[in-house]
Amino acid sequence: MAEKMNPIDALFDENNSDPIKLFNEKGEEIAFDQIAVIPKGKRVYAILKPIAPMEGLAEDEALVFQVADPSDVVGEYLTLVTDIDLIDEVFAVYDKLMDEEDKKRGNKGSK
Repeated sequence: MAEKMNPIDALFDENNSDPIKLFNEKGEEIAFDQIAVIPKGKRVYAILKPIAPMEGLAEDEALVFQVADPSDVVGEYLTLVTDIDLIDEVFAVYDKLMDEEDKKRGNKGSK
């Protein structure tokens, strides 16, 4: 991609296939594959999977980030969600959306 996008623009760009790049608390860049963008209530969440192995995270696990309202962005575009109950709720919405998509395709839950 020729132009560097902020993470929110990259998340919502249907034509973007580049990794979402974020910086950790040490200032190190971490690249993520976008799994899903999940609207829940008045908030929007992103499920992102690190491309490279990440300490404390299994290879098949992903992280949940709260997406900032673009009008409120001062420094942080995405904030890591650490509340286990909220993470479970976001993944429940994701699972429901995936089940609905499977039903539309006629797969009815086959995995």
